[in-house]
Amino acid sequence: MEQVDCVVIGAGVVGMACARALALSGREVIVIEKESMPGSEISARNSGVIHAGIYYPQNSLKAELCVKGKELLYSYCNNHAVPHENCGKLIVATTSAEEKTLEDIRQRAHKNGVDDLYYLSQSEIKDREPELRATKALYSPSTGIVDVHNLILAFQGDLENRGGMIAFNTPVTGGEVSDQGIILHTGGESPMTLRAKTVINAGGLHAPRLASNLTHFPKDCVPNLFYAKGNYFSLNGKAPFSSLIYPVPEVAGLGVHVTLDMEGQIRFGPDVEWVERLNYEVSPDRSKPFYDAIRRYWPNLKDDTLTPDYSGIRPKLQAPGAPAVDFVIQDKNNHGIPGLINLFGIESPGLTASMAIAEKVLTLGI
Repeated sequence: MEQVDCVVIGAGVVGMACARALALSGREVIVIEKESMPGSEISARNSGVIHAGIYYPQNSLKAELCVKGKELLYSYCNNHAVPHENCGKLIVATTSAEEKTLEDIRQRAHKNGVDDLYYLSQSEIKDREPELRATKALYSPSTGIVDVHNLILAFQGDLENRGGMIAFNTPVTGGEVSDQGIILHTGGESPMTLRAKTVINAGGLHAPRLASNLTHFPKDCVPNLFYAKGNYFSLNGKAPFSSLIYPVPEVAGLGVHVTLDMEGQIRFGPDVEWVERLNYEVSPDRSKPFYDAIRRYWPNLKDDTLTPDYSGIRPKLQAPGAPAVDFVIQDKNNHGIPGLINLFGIESPGLTASMAIAEKVLTLGI
């Protein structure tokens, strides 16, 4: 059995941010990843939006870590030449009832420390985005987009420069909690058993299962996880918008919105489709509600111009129809096991919050 200092399970953007932070603090770090490259699951299917911290309840981890993470992320991208753009976002109302919701959003954002939102009138909206139909809009100047792949590669470079390493094609098959540390069994072409002083479970969609497969881990500390699939459709033709466009939020997501990538390509999504298993196929049959939703704010959308693009799956801790649930960051104060940090339900704004989550992990006495 090999004795190691820190093991991070999962090489997504959050796991890599944690591994980087640990390595920079002087720890010996090994990342264990079941896929052949970093960021292959949730991170690879992320829209790449840098969120401002607008929607989340005051004093929640999502609010705290999104607002802090946004500043850390912009600074990091600027200093490490990670492609990104501070393109801004419009949250649009198309009815008087939605205008009232905009004010609720503005007040919630202010409570979270996001005080740069301002209203646009119909004429100002038309000047900025001529194709957009809205009665009123909130503009978020600190919302942007980032190249997620290059961000993860930058984190990987920092990790490896400090002596850290990644074991790819290495799934965790089980483990146990012992008095001498946390024991992990891995599979793949070169199965091994590691005993680690510190383990960060950043397994994303698999994090609860990984925790429950640890012998002697208290099962009542493992939350139920629900899969909320988000489908995206791309537009055939030139993008009519230069900013991100969001409708007012819906129950389990932020509505079918306009996202842009670093090449200026436009996509619409994600919707919310509750699924029982991991399946990333985008059905063309889902296009009708997309057309209906988009035409509320872009009535000139033509028929037969949306094409199924890609999908991602959110690791939700909320059941379908239930209220939103905050991030869960567990340490020994929650489950009684020294050195084990579980990151559960790290959905949006997990990308934006990734560096702040990593800082939080470092403060937990590991």
